[in-house]
Amino acid sequence: MLSTSRERAVESECRLKTQSPWTMTSILNKCLFILSVLSFCVSHPGNQDPYPQEPTVEEENPSHRRLAPVNADFAFRLYKNLISKAPDRNVFISPVSISMSLAMLSLGARSATHTQLLQSLGFHLTETSDLEIHQGFQYLIHLFNNSDTGLEMNMGNVLFLDSQIEPIKTFPTKIKHYYNAEVFSTDFQNSTRATKQVNDFVKNKTLGKIDHLFKELDSDTMLLLISYIFFKGRWAKPFDPSLTKMQKFYTSENVSVDVLMMFQARANNHLFDKELSCTVVQLEYSGNATAFFILPDEGKMDQVVASLSRDTLNRWSQLRQDRYVELYIPKFYISGSYDLEDVLREMGMMDIFTNQADLSDITKETSVKLSEVLHKAVLSIDEEGTEEAAGTGSNVVFDSYHPVIKFDRPFLFIVFDHFTWSSLFLGKIMNPIDTRC
Repeated sequence: MLSTSRERAVESECRLKTQSPWTMTSILNKCLFILSVLSFCVSHPGNQDPYPQEPTVEEENPSHRRLAPVNADFAFRLYKNLISKAPDRNVFISPVSISMSLAMLSLGARSATHTQLLQSLGFHLTETSDLEIHQGFQYLIHLFNNSDTGLEMNMGNVLFLDSQIEPIKTFPTKIKHYYNAEVFSTDFQNSTRATKQVNDFVKNKTLGKIDHLFKELDSDTMLLLISYIFFKGRWAKPFDPSLTKMQKFYTSENVSVDVLMMFQARANNHLFDKELSCTVVQLEYSGNATAFFILPDEGKMDQVVASLSRDTLNRWSQLRQDRYVELYIPKFYISGSYDLEDVLREMGMMDIFTNQADLSDITKETSVKLSEVLHKAVLSIDEEGTEEAAGTGSNVVFDSYHPVIKFDRPFLFIVFDHFTWSSLFLGKIMNPIDTRC
């Protein structure tokens, strides 16, 4: 189961809409949450720190920015946990979508279940109220979906509810209001029809890139919550496809695979971090997003992963410099699914997976618990892009005046949105030709 004038214009769209009541006759005995993510990673000019500590006084609605440090800390905790469980595998997640979906679920939770959900996400309820949390995500979703910066983004949620069930009538209304969630009545007893309905919805929302998400839904499913994010960015400094050549990528010191390696020789923001022993390249999108590609020195992957944080990204943003570099990055596609139950339990979400779960703001039925938290992620990196100028930096250490940076061994990458300061994607590539995470 269980992801200015412009701001005023977006905010005006966040109005409460009423929902028709549902009818309830049976038990909610299974909850499924599927998070579907698609990214065509190809970045935006930006010199600002990715996670500023305080919103500026000019902001009329800073609630979504108050969420940014919390969401980022959760993102890195989750990311490191997943890497530790599969150190030799590719990892790719959309942290902001996971945070959003679990926060949305908290609208249906009470007592310890509610507290554990939000505290595990990193919220201190004595400092940030429930209302501020949900308003922050509400504004975040509307900013993503109403972006005019050149990025193609579509973020939202959908609730498929068994036709035999009536939820507490305020629950569909709240998730629609705060999380842009569509609600559909579904006959899960007719597994074939329900599977087609769900798969068609996901295929449409991801522009056909995620097809046949389910082979067949269980007939005992009563509630299916899907959170999706579609993201397509174009590099501000694109790669020339004619320069993409087959080259070696070393998955370990003595083992290599052949990959299509993209190439460009031009000014790009980059630095060498002597403290962490890694090279960092910042590539910009033609919209409000940027990507850090991080290449640890041999034997330093664990050290770099352990050091990833908001402070690290802030430091890199201040140190990077726009200088000429010969850059090689592999072209690749990966797809994977994650069962997050064990990870979330370790992060403090315990009751929700047991009979102690209190989801009484979803339905009056007392035997409701969370059965699965699944995360589906798809990523493609290629040469696509449109030209745009990049930013500058200072205080950089280079190995040479015209360095060659070649991502021909395991590396990390981070994609975030400048305007909302949100961690969109985190990844670790151990083998570019292994399409599975």
